Amino acid sequence: MTSTDSPKKTEQKKTGQKAGRGEGRTGRLRQVALDTRPLAIPVYRRVLVGQGASFIGTMVTGVTIPVQIYALSHSSFYVGLAGLAGFVPIVVFGLYGGAIADRVDRRKLYLWSSLVTWAVTLALLLQTLLDLRSVPLILTLVAVQGAGFATSSSTRGAIIPRIVPRELVPAANTLNFTVGNVGQVAGPLVAGVLVDLPHGFAYAYGADALLFTISLYSTFRLPSIKPVGDSARRGLLAVFDGLRFIGGNPVLLMSFGLDIAAMVLAMPRALFPEAAAARFHGGVGLLYASIAIGSVVGGLCSGWIGRIRRQGVALTCAVTGWGIAITLAGFAHTLWLAVLLLAVAGSADLVSSVYRQTILQTYAPDEMRGRMQGVFTVVVAGGPRLGDLRAGAMAATTSLGIAWSGSAMLCIVLVIAGALVVRPFWRYDTRAAAPQDAGGA
Repeated sequence: MTSTDSPKKTEQKKTGQKAGRGEGRTGRLRQVALDTRPLAIPVYRRVLVGQGASFIGTMVTGVTIPVQIYALSHSSFYVGLAGLAGFVPIVVFGLYGGAIADRVDRRKLYLWSSLVTWAVTLALLLQTLLDLRSVPLILTLVAVQGAGFATSSSTRGAIIPRIVPRELVPAANTLNFTVGNVGQVAGPLVAGVLVDLPHGFAYAYGADALLFTISLYSTFRLPSIKPVGDSARRGLLAVFDGLRFIGGNPVLLMSFGLDIAAMVLAMPRALFPEAAAARFHGGVGLLYASIAIGSVVGGLCSGWIGRIRRQGVALTCAVTGWGIAITLAGFAHTLWLAVLLLAVAGSADLVSSVYRQTILQTYAPDEMRGRMQGVFTVVVAGGPRLGDLRAGAMAATTSLGIAWSGSAMLCIVLVIAGALVVRPFWRYDTRAAAPQDAGGA
């Protein structure tokens, strides 16, 4: 058939086809790229900037402490004890701090708990400048730091659903984790450079103290965030109410269980100083940064996360992927391969973190969110510390490979079996989950 279109119409048609293809590519890119809509909210934007700065400093200190302990003791077991020292106060103050956050102005609680963490960083700097060389003192400071961190983290997590609309909570959580992981990349790399300098431990703690001031400023600028409901109980009774709420909800319970398995059984962080010294002959900063590097890459390509409805299945797949990548990294004998596999694990961890946080924040009513975030903090921050103790003890009694890969393989088995057994979690669909409250912005 002969076309009757004029040359002008033909050109317009071609231009429209090209524009359509361009718009199609742009649309597909937007579906995959990081969702930045929460950045339009000024309060959230300030919180994110402060969180990013504090994460860099926190990770500088988080790397410096185990490296300093290993330099003083030459033992991975003592490095693992740092995890235990931080775990106990995280459990206590994570749970109790979350209960307090349900009854008081969350801005004030967040500010005061952040000041405690900042003071501990200054104390770490002082003990280094005085050359006290005391592992017990460092472990004590880690314990106090854990108390401040647990309270501030529980409060911050309960703040997010109040300053962004409900439909943007997954995007806000993804931004939080991505910015935090940028800090976890930059922090270990900076720490790896600083600790190799003369008086490097002092430089590292000093850098953390300076960066944390940005977080304090953003916290100070928060509006008053008072609870919208009234918790019926106070103190330990309120904590028990929160635990009963989780215990009666298999979806929440299983989401926490998967994270505990992933962090306790498959987190190799305490083994990085020994692996860098004995296997790779350097690269401790890169090892500490590798998981976060993968998380950042995963976050930049995370636009699809909010569209997944079967979040129980997605969370199971993400944690399984984490365990597989960690297992393979434990068999690597070249630094670049270990870093690559750890980065893959970090991408899987970003996905699982967003789903766990989103399920929790959208399932719980506002008057429960502080306590829910307290439990979340205990699991997310305490789990890796128990993993540090587990890894350090196993490395001291068996070998680096068994402590790294053997335990990670057990994690994979438990995660898959548990998810299949708990059917409400496996079948969980966000379309069937009714909103609990209207406490968002």
